[in-house]
Amino acid sequence: MNESITQSLPPELHFSSTWYGPAMAQRKSEWTIELTSPEIKELEKAAEPLIDSEQNIGSLTASGFSLPILGPKLSAMREELIHERGFSLLKGLPVEKYTECEAGTIFYGLGCHLGSPRSQNAMGHMLGHVRDLGKKSSDPTTRIYQTNERQTFHTDSSDVVGLLCLKTAKTGGTSLLVSASTIYNEMRKHRPDLLKLLLEPIATDRRGEVPEGMLPYLLIPVFNFYKEFLTPFYQRQYIDSAQRFEDAPRLTPLHVEALDMFDRLANDPKLYLSMDLEPGDMQFVYNHALLHDRTGFEDWDDPAKKRHLLRLWLSIPGDRPLPEVFVSRYGTIEIGNRGGIIVRGTMLTIPWTV
Repeated sequence: MNESITQSLPPELHFSSTWYGPAMAQRKSEWTIELTSPEIKELEKAAEPLIDSEQNIGSLTASGFSLPILGPKLSAMREELIHERGFSLLKGLPVEKYTECEAGTIFYGLGCHLGSPRSQNAMGHMLGHVRDLGKKSSDPTTRIYQTNERQTFHTDSSDVVGLLCLKTAKTGGTSLLVSASTIYNEMRKHRPDLLKLLLEPIATDRRGEVPEGMLPYLLIPVFNFYKEFLTPFYQRQYIDSAQRFEDAPRLTPLHVEALDMFDRLANDPKLYLSMDLEPGDMQFVYNHALLHDRTGFEDWDDPAKKRHLLRLWLSIPGDRPLPEVFVSRYGTIEIGNRGGIIVRGTMLTIPWTV
């Protein structure tokens, strides 16, 4: 039975983004880029007039943030994100000497050289703040990045997600990455019957951020094959909470078994890569090849020391095509102009406080 199911599935995958965590950890020099002193000075120089004039950086593009030294390196990094391993880490930005506005402006301007920033929530935040707001994921209107809980492996509503670490937690908050195609291969090898279910649409809760005319949940497969690419779409808590809608397709015991196996593989140390982001680190992850996670954390009592990261969602030029079903998630699948969250009343903004 399993053999006949396997034959009906797409073949085993061998992309550059099909990797195992322990082996990737040994290749750290390949995916880590140390910013040089001239590159840092160039970033500061590009940000200075924007900060001095208090310009709204929400409409900023690469042409308004000149990086003749660093720019070519970022272009090469973009190609590695979408065609190679699926992530990169920039290190060495001296955030301790910047105000939050200065650090955010530098990060936003750098991100514009990778792609076009997108809205990250119904409030239209183009630059996100990842910190614990004391909320709980059991609230169906809460986004998990607003808590100190384990996020679990997931993908975001953009081509690429970028994080700039400003402050770390007292303990925990480790970043985890895992390859979607590696999970696919493992499921194909051991349980093709369960894998087959993840190639079919499954309901995922929008958590109250519902575009006009859309359902309060999405119907997208966990694994999407289109034009020889595998694109994942996953957030387990939101799949589970979508069952609160009476008209959402029901999860059968076999669906739950398939999702549990996906989670078990994603959380296998033989598959995932872990890294502790330090202040000044900028991590960029390609959502169409990898899933990312963050462990739970204990924060500092002092509000001035609490864990704080800035986040960008980027739409990337030259990216892969996506299947039509992603229109319900991204609004459009036009390459270089897709992703983000826009609902009625959304006003694009750069929040400097949360």
